[in-house]
Amino acid sequence: MYDAFGLFIDGSWSGKPTGASTEITDPATNEVLGVVPAASVDDTRSAIDAADRAFEKWKNTPAWTRADLLHKVADVMTAWTPQAAKQITLETGKPVAQAGREWSLAVDQFRWYAEEARRIYGRIVESRVPGGRFEVTHEPVGVVAAFTAWNFPAALIARKVAPALAAGCSVIVRPSVEVPGVAMIMFDCIREAGIPAGVANLLIGPTANTYKPIMASTIVRKVSLTGSTHVGQQMIRDSAETVKRVSMELGGNAPMIVFDDADLEKTLDLAVPTKYANSGQVCVTPDRFYVHDSLHDAFVEGFARRAKALKLGHGLKEETQMGPLINQRRLSAIEKIVDDAKARGGEIVAGGKRPAELNTGFFFEPTVIANLPDDALALAEENFGPIAAITRFSDRDEVFERANASEMGLSAYVFTRDANRARDAIAELSAGMVGVNSFALAAAEAPFGGIKASGMGREGGVEGILDYSNVKLAQVVI
Repeated sequence: MYDAFGLFIDGSWSGKPTGASTEITDPATNEVLGVVPAASVDDTRSAIDAADRAFEKWKNTPAWTRADLLHKVADVMTAWTPQAAKQITLETGKPVAQAGREWSLAVDQFRWYAEEARRIYGRIVESRVPGGRFEVTHEPVGVVAAFTAWNFPAALIARKVAPALAAGCSVIVRPSVEVPGVAMIMFDCIREAGIPAGVANLLIGPTANTYKPIMASTIVRKVSLTGSTHVGQQMIRDSAETVKRVSMELGGNAPMIVFDDADLEKTLDLAVPTKYANSGQVCVTPDRFYVHDSLHDAFVEGFARRAKALKLGHGLKEETQMGPLINQRRLSAIEKIVDDAKARGGEIVAGGKRPAELNTGFFFEPTVIANLPDDALALAEENFGPIAAITRFSDRDEVFERANASEMGLSAYVFTRDANRARDAIAELSAGMVGVNSFALAAAEAPFGGIKASGMGREGGVEGILDYSNVKLAQVVI
């Protein structure tokens, strides 16, 4: 499929590589899936110029017309669901059922922002000047560059492209090089739906050829990143030179607090599949499990029993519940975290190694570790893998202090049957999002994002479209 697409610039596909290229592999088998073209500096400049030319016309396209076109994108994407889900699985390794749900979430973004395009509200404020009033309106920020990670190759692009297009911006997307095929499918849906040439452009290639020209350009007025905190910090520094707007969805290290009145079985039934979805490579997945003394031992036993029962394998197999990690770097990082846990006296209750029966790809067993100190890597850092680090607590103030000690502040979770305790936890936890007896935070209608080192800005909800808009004030005296 890669040969049919390639780079998408000014409404056209480049097709088969004629210059530099990159091999794409299946993380479950190490087999080569195909070869994709690597954008040159000239390709990047062409994409910037195309987006610049298209912006003026697109921002002046009536909001209802933009809305209709975004609905058409969603319609075309829906028809592509089986092929797109398979491609997500081949490139990321996640089970195909999870891949299908991700594609549906991406479709939801286009549906939601198709409607939000019609509702970009301003306001009127009475002025102290006689006969005057203030008019507050929103205008599209301009050309937007979006950089996305590999773990959710469809949903992350849709979260940026849909609100940007709805607001009237033109966009350039540079996805992770591990997962270009998913982006290609989405952009062909955008083309088929009739989004005008130049409004949406796709680049795939090395940092020197894509990122650097984009960040140096005065035409690009906003950048949006889903990635690591380290990369986000560098992007913020680089954006200062041209004073670009930035939105950052960065790392997480989510705490999950299980109080003594939690429903143990229901909590485990929700927490285990959530922890090991996408092999734990999810920024909002719970990493640090703080369990009350009265439930701790039963929680560890139940978690380990469920983890051991999970079926590992290629994501295209119907029985597979967990696939591989994305690459060797991630596998090595997980092994380092487990080695650190052992060195610090942690108890490996389940997993902790590569599965003997899967000797190709980047598989690692669903792992449960107990009795760790808070400075162990599994608790102190985002593990971004299939590791559940479980520790105990007894005091309310103690657990909130420990949960908030991380520099990350993306998501946090609390399980309790006491409404007052739940409200207390929402107020006390230092995170952009808090789930109470639920992990369902990523929805098109809800603002997604973090605080502290987990980033800034919001994707989703009414708030999401405002990140792609400038506020304009007019003082009108008549």
